[in-house]
Amino acid sequence: MLPDADDLPEVLLDLAVPHEDINPLVALRDRLWADPEARWLLDRCADAVVRDTGKVVGGQLPVPPVLPEAWGELGRCFFVYVYVAALEHVRAYHRGRGVPDDVSRRTLADLGRHLAVHRRARGSRGLLVPEWLGLHFRGELYQLGRLQFQRAVLGERMGGATAAAGHRAGPGDLCLNVHITDFRGALTPEACDRSISMAREFFARHFPEERFETAVCHSWLLDPQLRTYLPDDANIVRFQRRFRPAAGYGQEPSDGDPVAFVFGDRDLPVAGLPRRTRVERAVGDHLRAGGHWYTGHGWFPL
Repeated sequence: MLPDADDLPEVLLDLAVPHEDINPLVALRDRLWADPEARWLLDRCADAVVRDTGKVVGGQLPVPPVLPEAWGELGRCFFVYVYVAALEHVRAYHRGRGVPDDVSRRTLADLGRHLAVHRRARGSRGLLVPEWLGLHFRGELYQLGRLQFQRAVLGERMGGATAAAGHRAGPGDLCLNVHITDFRGALTPEACDRSISMAREFFARHFPEERFETAVCHSWLLDPQLRTYLPDDANIVRFQRRFRPAAGYGQEPSDGDPVAFVFGDRDLPVAGLPRRTRVERAVGDHLRAGGHWYTGHGWFPL
């Protein structure tokens, strides 16, 4: 159920929605509620999130419905209301699992961070990848310190790599998929150590029936070319060293990923990318020289 207009601001603030977005989102809520088509779709989308609560879905993210262009800002913010409508279900699931309130709060507050990501990239309210937050609101992903950990399953390629290395886990076994968010401070080794330690304890305590023996990561941050541009003591290079490379993946360029995460908008012209930091210089200079960036794939035993 969607909170009424009087209660919605408190809910949005709890989800770390930026203060300047509160009043416009309350106004959009009234517009949504007055539109029978929008309310019907809201119910269907919220039901889809709730239906999968607690499941390890894995694989590709679901494709969100194509919303009418005439909805404008309501369309860009529609999934904010979907997740608000599903909020009590995931909170109940967290309570049933004994998830601490602070972990629950910080995990679900990623909704507000994604609104900030959209504003940085597009200069307006909205969610760039609305389906991503379904991982949080169905209990599949958790913020534990600096890093996020997603309950997932080893696929054929990653599972094949772990098995070939003599690791106990292989294709089809559970794993924790590590995600690195922005707006969370530096990616220091100490912060990562704390997160990984928290994850080992958290999942053993709150998901005792699930055995997580492997951490995996699929990210441009694992592209080994970064070592050409960054010193050995750089946080990104030290993060890479945690992971054993996994072979068997294709080498399709993913140039937009580092541009999006470093500069905020994957569509920025390469020629004008700033050179203020070592990472900015690495990403931009490599592309300007005609190079490409690739998603790296790695794992380590937990």
